[in-house]
Amino acid sequence: MQERALGDGLTVSAIGLGCMGMSDGYGTSGTREDHIALIRSAVDQGVTLFDTAEVYGPYVNEELVGEALAPVRDRVAVATKFGFDIGPEGDSNGTDSRPEHIREAVEGSLRRLGTDRIDLYYQHRVDPDVPIEDVAGTVKELIAEGKVLHFGLSEASAATIRRAHAVQPVAAVQSEYSLWWRRPEEEVLPVLDELGIGLVPFSPLGRGFLTGAVDAGTTFAEGDIRNSIPRFGAEAREANRVLVDLLAGIAAAKGATTAQIALAWLLAQREALAPIPGTRRPERLAENLGAASVDLTKDDLDAIERAASQVRIQGGRYSEAMEKMTNL
Repeated sequence: MQERALGDGLTVSAIGLGCMGMSDGYGTSGTREDHIALIRSAVDQGVTLFDTAEVYGPYVNEELVGEALAPVRDRVAVATKFGFDIGPEGDSNGTDSRPEHIREAVEGSLRRLGTDRIDLYYQHRVDPDVPIEDVAGTVKELIAEGKVLHFGLSEASAATIRRAHAVQPVAAVQSEYSLWWRRPEEEVLPVLDELGIGLVPFSPLGRGFLTGAVDAGTTFAEGDIRNSIPRFGAEAREANRVLVDLLAGIAAAKGATTAQIALAWLLAQREALAPIPGTRRPERLAENLGAASVDLTKDDLDAIERAASQVRIQGGRYSEAMEKMTNL
């Protein structure tokens, strides 16, 4: 597996593994033992970046990732996140990045992960009630104490990134980024390039849509967040299929899959980038990691760009409530 240098001295595998779906967001599938085996298989295949968060579950995803990676802890980078007020019943009561809450959160994450340090600690969502300088300053203290190695932000605006980076260098920004969500290109990517910050795209396969496995007739299980996302309405899926057909044509010519082309396109956008596709299936894991070996030429990239520019993606990427939580 190739490696990518993000920022602030953090180097990880070119493709990581998003672990949220093993505990949250996509209904139930597989056992805990299955998920631990998958995570350990990813390590065997060269993955060194594993992404989780306290709110996934909540809490249980960190426990799962911690148990799975315990035998190889020194070989991998664990990324987790803080910033939500999680109630006693596991419900989220909005954002909370007060310094005292961050300190409570980091202790809980360290305990659940069974580790003495968090390699990459993201603010999960920007808290409008807490100055980002206070957040960055608190993480800076945690870095000085050795509890955190690198600071990250998720779904943050260019202005917020600048302000945070001035207090504590930001190693990586995690944002949704793919061929069907390219807003980071407008303001965020130029700032990351200027400041030497890495990008970790989540949902790099459009929550499964860019794999080609989702069509207008697909139904989602109870508890699957795609049931509430406008972009996954039946009419939107039918309209957006044009983009998948584009990828499928290029994939056929390259001897690859549509998912691999979508990931290879991402990898070609900048060096300091490491997507974290999630999966619960061993065959999908192998397929996703195979994208690192797909070579897209300049002609390939130009063809994708020309074709994609003609496609107008239908439907919002989030429900209205979820969209309000972003800072873009």
